[in-house]
Amino acid sequence: MELEYEGELKGADTIARELIRTAVGRVFSKHFTDINFQPVIQWFEMGGELKLPELANTTDRFQQLSKIQGVMDHIGKLGVQDRKDAGAAAAAAEMILEGLWAHRRIGRSEERGFYADKPRQPEQREPRESPNRGPRRQFN
Repeated sequence: MELEYEGELKGADTIARELIRTAVGRVFSKHFTDINFQPVIQWFEMGGELKLPELANTTDRFQQLSKIQGVMDHIGKLGVQDRKDAGAAAAAAEMILEGLWAHRRIGRSEERGFYADKPRQPEQREPRESPNRGPRRQFN
């Protein structure tokens, strides 16, 4: 990828975010291939949102991340064995959320933080019967 040329078209910030998202997605896939994150995703789908202030201290980050159902259950996969180590636990939990975002399981924006992606609407199917035609007769 030629960053200089692409940066002119998309912007350097966009290119950097895409590269980071791809890298986080790969690390996430490496460590969490067999983990069910449905409880974490459901927490967001039930209206949960998390915006971590940039200048929040480690303890505040840990407390906010601990509110998310199920996220702290999987930090051991990233080498964090002691949940009392607030810094390492918060970093691992944030990595999990970033990984879920990289795989498009949850949403993320600068304004809102982490949130549930809107569920995709099922496509509307055309009715089988024509509006000018009466209902089908059953032959059985």
